[in-house]
Amino acid sequence: MYLKKVDGPRAVTLPDGTVMTRADLPPQNTRRWVASRKAAVVRGVLYGLIPQGEALKMYGLSEEEFRSWIAAVADHGEDALKTTRLKDYRKT
Repeated sequence: MYLKKVDGPRAVTLPDGTVMTRADLPPQNTRRWVASRKAAVVRGVLYGLIPQGEALKMYGLSEEEFRSWIAAVADHGEDALKTTRLKDYRKT
């Protein structure tokens, strides 16, 4: 079995004890962003699995969009990433 060489860790342990690997990240060609995929990318960046710049480039995200995901999770939890809940968590 051959492993692809990657910069950085292959897996990180999250605060709840679960292990997150690069295989847990969404595919690079993701175009439909559901809350669980957004949360996986945010977790991957926050816990050091992938650098933010690599995530932005890999998924074609703007820095502003990604920052809004991080802010939503920090302020209200992962439920705030659901598009049907935007009006409930929008800053006024």
